[in-house]
Amino acid sequence: MKYFIIAGEASGDLHGSNLMRELKQVDTQATFMFLGGDLMQAQGGTLVKHYRDMAFMGFIMVLLNARKVLQNIKICKQRIIEFQPDVLILIDYPGFNLRIAKFVKEQQVDIPVFYYISPKIWAWKEHRIKSIKKYIDKMFTILPFETDFYAKHNYPVHYVGNPSVDSIAFRLNKEEDFASFTKRNNLNEKPIIALLAGSRRQEIKGCLPTMANMASLFPEYQFVVGGAPSVEPQFYSKILGSNNVQVVYGQTYDLLQQAHAAIVNSGTATLETALFKVPQVVVYQWKLGYLMNILQQLVLKVKYISLVNLIYEGPLVKELIAGYFTPQNLQKELTLILNPTYRKKLENGYNEISQKLGKPGAAKKAAATMWGLLKSF
Repeated sequence: MKYFIIAGEASGDLHGSNLMRELKQVDTQATFMFLGGDLMQAQGGTLVKHYRDMAFMGFIMVLLNARKVLQNIKICKQRIIEFQPDVLILIDYPGFNLRIAKFVKEQQVDIPVFYYISPKIWAWKEHRIKSIKKYIDKMFTILPFETDFYAKHNYPVHYVGNPSVDSIAFRLNKEEDFASFTKRNNLNEKPIIALLAGSRRQEIKGCLPTMANMASLFPEYQFVVGGAPSVEPQFYSKILGSNNVQVVYGQTYDLLQQAHAAIVNSGTATLETALFKVPQVVVYQWKLGYLMNILQQLVLKVKYISLVNLIYEGPLVKELIAGYFTPQNLQKELTLILNPTYRKKLENGYNEISQKLGKPGAAKKAAATMWGLLKSF
């Protein structure tokens, strides 16, 4: 069969590549066309657009890049018509993907539309459930609580497990030790505090300066940024300035495997950090500070923003959001997660999360379920 897949950011590229790998196992004739990245490209097929040309975050950035966004949508629609796929598979990235789903259904292109990794409509923009029920044939979810959320809207879903569990279980360099990692990346022998600032330039620019300023306050540690492969080194060096902070690129899992603690920008990386059992502080930078904290309470439908706390169903890790994301608060929380007693509490919570998510196999289960459904369409 012919699969058209859309992933608009780094995490989608990773999970999309794992799904493609498993689809090739159940469908030996599988061919792919996709919007994604290097990892998906390594699985074979035709790359239409790289996610580095699509990752615009927030209303203002989308507005400023409106011409490019509209051009990407136009190109995507054209390629779908030309490729004539047997299925369209969407991965998160709802602003773009729901528009493409609507196009496919309204143009009466007779193909099923699958959604792998649900948009976070349980957190905000819950009204998107109307579009999902109208334009998405099957939803494949990756978080345990999403099943109940969709059931509330009378929309059945397929829970397949969490792909981060897969990605971590099947990662490269699983056996690498601290000495080998530091030597390979020209790092010193001090314990590592990982800085995971995200994959988009806007979010990196917003949170990395405050993260990096911690380096001078904790001289017994080395601070290492998990650099996004789509962001050039000059971007990081300009932000980091004279801070004694190193950057390693495309090695987030290798970095977490060796990290003693982490400061993590809210997103999938918070869950990945928990699965590596690394104590963390979760941060997120919004402009307008405490005003955004008030708006957050009005707009968000959930108590927490980190996947760790949402899955745990409680405040396991500290979230420093908007006005609370200050150097003083970050120093205080970083000191806390370096304390052995507090670290043990986090470890116990992380173990509960791992039990909830279950064993690896999300991509394999998703591919098998998709393949079975496609044969009946």
